[in-house]
Amino acid sequence: MADMTNDSTRRLVSKKQTLDDAYAAPANFLEIDVVNPITHGVGNKRYTDYEVRMRTNLPVFKVKESSVRRRYSDFEWLRNELERDSKIVVPPLPGKALKRQLPFRGDDGIYEEEFIEDRRKGLEVFINKIAGHPLAQNEKCLHMFIQEPVIDKNYVPGKIRNT
Repeated sequence: MADMTNDSTRRLVSKKQTLDDAYAAPANFLEIDVVNPITHGVGNKRYTDYEVRMRTNLPVFKVKESSVRRRYSDFEWLRNELERDSKIVVPPLPGKALKRQLPFRGDDGIYEEEFIEDRRKGLEVFINKIAGHPLAQNEKCLHMFIQEPVIDKNYVPGKIRNT
């Protein structure tokens, strides 16, 4: 009886990690950064977009590196698509900041650097949570959002098939 107890509670023998193992490229990685916000236009035609950079070695992504520019409304589109068509719980986006859009403010409202930086950080957290989800990684809308220069809003929703 004592031998059986020892077998069931014995620790697994693990291999010592070498420096090569520690500093080698990770087996699977997906890095997404939201960077370089740029505000375009004047008056009520102003908007800010962000560069969404992706690097990965995951087989589900056909392109291993990409860089696209996206507006807040594009992030809203992605969130709505995922909520409608996927089985995942979609995290919230950073707020719309409606009070910052009111006229006659004494500041730049949604075009203030501090607000843009806070929103950029929130969008980066949002896209990384989604892209890190194994089920979301198979959604066409996510691939289009991260990798295609222009989002085709008339696309046919569905899953990505590995070929």
